[in-house]
Amino acid sequence: MTSALCALALLAALAGPICLRLHRRPAFITGRDGRLSTSTALALAWTVILVWLLLAILGYGLTAGGGVAYFRGTDGPLSTLTTVYLPLLGGPYVALIAAKTVVGLRVANGSLAKPAAKPTESGRRPLRELIANDSGRTDLVDLQYVALSAVTMLYVVLFFLADVGTGLPRLPAEMWALTGAPAGAYLVNKIAVRPNPVITNVSADHGRLTVEGGGFTDAHLTVDDTALPATADPTGALTATLPDTARPPFTVVVTARGLRSDPYRYEPAALPAQRPRDTP
Repeated sequence: MTSALCALALLAALAGPICLRLHRRPAFITGRDGRLSTSTALALAWTVILVWLLLAILGYGLTAGGGVAYFRGTDGPLSTLTTVYLPLLGGPYVALIAAKTVVGLRVANGSLAKPAAKPTESGRRPLRELIANDSGRTDLVDLQYVALSAVTMLYVVLFFLADVGTGLPRLPAEMWALTGAPAGAYLVNKIAVRPNPVITNVSADHGRLTVEGGGFTDAHLTVDDTALPATADPTGALTATLPDTARPPFTVVVTARGLRSDPYRYEPAALPAQRPRDTP
């Protein structure tokens, strides 16, 4: 019990400052577009867990484990490091490096739209970006990658805390598939995704509609399935005049090169209620 509590304290000491740093300035795990990067976040999480395991085992071996002899032998505390844990870590890192390469090449040759993320009022990025596409809609491939990786991490942490003295938990060698297969699906999704236009923000002011995003080459704009003549401004955003019949909320769709964007539901922000003035 004491060993498990000490291991938990060490995990808090490692993960706490990192989480606090990322909460204040998440740029370390964001991509070039400013959104949270799923592959970077998961690779970092696995790195923290593996470092924690190794440090906790080292501390146990030098205190309660009897010293150097604790680490020797074919059944030592690190005996499954190369067969299970390095492959568990390898999958996320292969996905991280390959995904950055694929996305960079596709953006450079124009086969993928990657517009900058819309700034948030707080300056922090929402965690939902880890399981969402660039339009903000949940991506099933990203969701399964995050969910299966989180479950695998939970297995590793709980099995280790159940018996710190045995070292790295004796998980089945096939356990690497719970990170390797989702990481592979994540990478294939980056390769196969179509270059659809992406809408990141829609605003309307005095009958003037502005649609921000990327991939708007030879684009056509529709509002509630009604086509509107649109022009691109110097920033690349599409602008159009709203008809008198258009009343929010309405749905905006951009079509470019025969590909449609995800529908964007525009709803004007509610104005704060004004407090009534006190009458004398």
